[in-house]
Amino acid sequence: MNFLARRKKVHILACVLRHVVQGRIRIDCHALKYLQAVSRDLQERMESINGITSVTLSHLTHNAVVTFDESRISQPKVLLALEHAVSAYSFTAFRREREQTDRAVVEERNLSEESFLSMFGTIIGAGTGLILMGLQRRTGLMPAMGLSALHSSGGLLTLGLSAPIFKSGGQALIHSRRPNADTLSAAAILASVLSGAAPSAMTVIFLHEIAELLTAYTMDKTRKAISDMLSQGEDYVWRRTRAGQLEKVALADLMVDDLVVAHTGEKISVDGVVTTGSASVDESAINGEFMPATKVKNAEVFAGTVVKDGTITIRSVKVGDDTAVARIIKMVEEAADHKAPIQNFADRFSSQLLFVNLFLAGTVFALTRNTARALNMLIIDYSCALRLSTVAAFSASITTAARNGVLVKGSNYIETLSESDTLVLDKTGTLTTGQPSVESIIPVNGKVGANEVVQLAAAAEETSSHPLATAILNKMLETGLKIPAHGEIKVTVGRGVETKVGRSIVRVGNKRFMNSFDIHTHPLREKAANLAMEGQSIVYVSKGKHVVGLLGISDPLRGNMKKAINRLRYCGVDDIIMLTGDQEQQAEIVAGRMQMDRYKSEQMPEDKANTVLKLQANEAKVSMVGDGINDAAALAYADVGIALGGARTDIAMEAADITIAGDNPMMLPAIYALSTKTMGIVKQNFTTAITVNSMGLLLGGMGLLPVLAGAILHNASTILVVGNSLRLLLHDMNATRT
Repeated sequence: MNFLARRKKVHILACVLRHVVQGRIRIDCHALKYLQAVSRDLQERMESINGITSVTLSHLTHNAVVTFDESRISQPKVLLALEHAVSAYSFTAFRREREQTDRAVVEERNLSEESFLSMFGTIIGAGTGLILMGLQRRTGLMPAMGLSALHSSGGLLTLGLSAPIFKSGGQALIHSRRPNADTLSAAAILASVLSGAAPSAMTVIFLHEIAELLTAYTMDKTRKAISDMLSQGEDYVWRRTRAGQLEKVALADLMVDDLVVAHTGEKISVDGVVTTGSASVDESAINGEFMPATKVKNAEVFAGTVVKDGTITIRSVKVGDDTAVARIIKMVEEAADHKAPIQNFADRFSSQLLFVNLFLAGTVFALTRNTARALNMLIIDYSCALRLSTVAAFSASITTAARNGVLVKGSNYIETLSESDTLVLDKTGTLTTGQPSVESIIPVNGKVGANEVVQLAAAAEETSSHPLATAILNKMLETGLKIPAHGEIKVTVGRGVETKVGRSIVRVGNKRFMNSFDIHTHPLREKAANLAMEGQSIVYVSKGKHVVGLLGISDPLRGNMKKAINRLRYCGVDDIIMLTGDQEQQAEIVAGRMQMDRYKSEQMPEDKANTVLKLQANEAKVSMVGDGINDAAALAYADVGIALGGARTDIAMEAADITIAGDNPMMLPAIYALSTKTMGIVKQNFTTAITVNSMGLLLGGMGLLPVLAGAILHNASTILVVGNSLRLLLHDMNATRT
């Protein structure tokens, strides 16, 4: 069996029917294996559903047996109910699965805790020791052997330089009762010193430290690249004091129940409830719609949304450590714990081979009574090359991604992305820009031309930061027109604006706004309906008591997105699906233009998450791309969640496993290509390390390879595969996306 064969695994939260009889089904759900502590809660949650009579959970077989009344609830709904119940404990299941996986891995030395200065010191000390030992041999002095060798200058220097190796190897035996790579290295070094082969031990230390230095350097570059990417200035908000005055305070100083004031153009930085005022708030990150929502007293508002018009006072509900940014930073700090499955496989595989080395050393010595041959069995091992090269490859890959504005929160996501065959995309802000533009200008008659319609609309919208106003003003800039002189602008939140141009009152807004002033819109009824069928939002423009024209505004498709999707198909993505909260008509238009395989419209956040879970239940490896709070659940449940777009929210960044900081969709195929190349290099390293070290063991056991040559061969192969991994630091992601 190929040890690097692609592994198929059903998602931990996916539930699959295993056995069906009338009124009784058996469901397999891997998450149940890790949810024994909450089994009673799960059972009560299921049995409270109308139609379900009893539920029996087995954590050993991770099965649930459910009996139900078929006249009151169907089999698919029972399955969906269990998925919903289990998903409520998703964090617990994921964490315990990770803890169980980590316990199966041998305890290794953490290179990130060792300073570069100490590593350089060890390399210089070992190099100096090798030179001195070489000079000692030239003088004809015989090396000390046995216990006396421990007191010689060469023995003391060797043992002193290898102290971290002895410490790590000993701790692995004491804590986990399993040897690690350092345990074997320590045994080889000690045996070399006792047998008078101190130069071999010093060579092991010298070359091994160079390999570890290269790996640690790559890991350090990764941390710095991520730190630079997340660095940002302090966030400040306006807080209302008890005396009613406003003070500017740092977001970190806010407390629950503080009154925060948000003005036009400002980003809301807390989750809370409006206490006073009214405003038009851009919630495209929440509901996927670019049309702002009207917020009045007692309305909920969320961090990451933007006040477009008006001023509101918000009673804060979530602040401080509960903010999304704080959680992002914490997750990034813990990213090093998110090992790729192949890293865990490398650790387990190499740790199992340690026993092979020990067995071979004992067997060779028993058969040949030759210490040199037995030493080669200890010096030449697989662990160092497999472990260090894999760590270096993923660290280099994450560094390269961060340098190009892509944050990868763990090496496991690189491996999973390379296996992904299904891509789910949000529409608004992901496939589209999230920035509406004027697509159509339709005058009522020849008395007022298209340019004048735009000019009148711009006069009324000049001071507004509403997305529709921004689209109109941008159209003015494109055409080079000038905004006519006008009077004071009056805003009716959620409906429209009005001002005075010359002697006439100009109004710009929706149909309800026009009708409230007895301005009839029926002359443009048919044209408005046609624009609506094309997915455009309608804005009426009136002068005096008559409609003079209408504007059709839509959210344009993101540039290069279709090209990116075509590249993704080339990268091996077979199924591309669009999910959106928009209506069927608008969804169909975008899906057609982007040549989606499938699409679903009018999707709530939980609907998107359920779609992802159903795809995973069919053994699809799902990547999800989104930008808003409405995508957060789907991003979290996907095998790989990717946050994309300049307008992405902190919640989306937190839920996502990969965040693309820029606004270029071509980074999607670029990160896919990087993940594929990374896994290719990891597999090259596996093949090289196993081949070279197996030859070394064979030649050493036959007595054809001296101990010193064996040490050089083993450590040189380690440096070779680590160096091969470092090629990823030179990978050009721009070449993939242009």
